[in-house]
Amino acid sequence: MTRVWQWNRPVTVREVLEDLQKERSIAYTTVMTVMDNLHQKGWVRREVEGRAYRYTAVSTRAAYSAALMNEAWSTSDNPAAALVAFFGMMSAEQREALEDAMRVVQRADPATEPPAGPAEGAESPPGPGR
Repeated sequence: MTRVWQWNRPVTVREVLEDLQKERSIAYTTVMTVMDNLHQKGWVRREVEGRAYRYTAVSTRAAYSAALMNEAWSTSDNPAAALVAFFGMMSAEQREALEDAMRVVQRADPATEPPAGPAEGAESPPGPGR
């Protein structure tokens, strides 16, 4: 997936293979099998071009990472403990990013907004003892 995201365009097995072979020896059939597995799992879509497929990422790297984290968290027998352990592994920068993300999510979710009080200058309804 890293290679598909890096190229940010439809890629062939041959292109991915040649890119990977710059770093290590790998067989064409291995890359082809991995790309097919990614297609079967829904992480890439493919279109026929001549005798080859061109593969395109279905989601961003960030969405993929989030899905992996969610899958790992949801399979825990104690999700709260898993989160505590995960947060304990985070660097200060990662915790800051988490706090920023939580602020974004809370702003986007009307359920997390405090209820609106009476308009300024409006009188509160009389309560008991008034």
